[in-house]
Amino acid sequence: MSDWQKILRDESISTLDELKSYVAERFGADAAEREIDVEALRPAFDNFQMRITRESLSQITEVGDANWNQFIPTVQELEIVDGVIDSLDEDGDSPVPNITHRYPDRVLFLVSPVCASYCRFCTRRRKVGDPEKIPLNQYESAFEYIAAHPEVRDIILSGGDPMMLSDRRLEYIFQRLRAIPHVEIIRLGSRITSHLPERITPEFCEMVQKYHPIFMNTHFNHPSELTPDAVAALDRLSRAGVSLGCQTVLLKGVNDDPKVMMKLMHELLKARVRP
Repeated sequence: MSDWQKILRDESISTLDELKSYVAERFGADAAEREIDVEALRPAFDNFQMRITRESLSQITEVGDANWNQFIPTVQELEIVDGVIDSLDEDGDSPVPNITHRYPDRVLFLVSPVCASYCRFCTRRRKVGDPEKIPLNQYESAFEYIAAHPEVRDIILSGGDPMMLSDRRLEYIFQRLRAIPHVEIIRLGSRITSHLPERITPEFCEMVQKYHPIFMNTHFNHPSELTPDAVAALDRLSRAGVSLGCQTVLLKGVNDDPKVMMKLMHELLKARVRP
């Protein structure tokens, strides 16, 4: 087991009882009783599992702040007013398991069912966290589909978080894609630099250089997520030649303030990440 896997296993919070104990220890028993009603929250937890890494927890400075709002389950999640489960109709554009082909020259390839931390606003929560919904044993039909469509030049690896896979599994995917002549660009959609920066290891950085051009779409929603450890992880990726971008979600109570968003954009640029 890698060091980053041990950190994820040993230092993350993944149950409501653990979360209540953590909130009580850090913010007081009153806050824990007020904010973490285990029985009321259980249906939300059953619907979409929870995991919050050490790094994500460290970014919470007070109850109800921007980072609390991203990761702590709430009973409001159970109030379905309108909308549809698959809001982007990804399944409607899925010709084979794990592939969404909406735009002519690119496909979305789901390669991992899990994340280091689970964002409560996830648009793919119908699948994420359930290995049966993003099956790791159904890569072959995806590779065959990509190989059979020469118009596809751009592959976005997502999930879940592809960086939750081992280096060995990631290299296998890179090798298979690079063996397809018309595949030009490989992109990783990952929030790992914010949630588990230890995952960006020297071994991964050495391996990934063999398969360029590799892009990573990182995911930062608030300036406080650009911790020294996160920035160091981004620097390791940059030095390995990975081109870095960022997808930011506009969220109420997180970054719906022009000054906050401006600060986030400036901090990303300083870290050599293109917003």
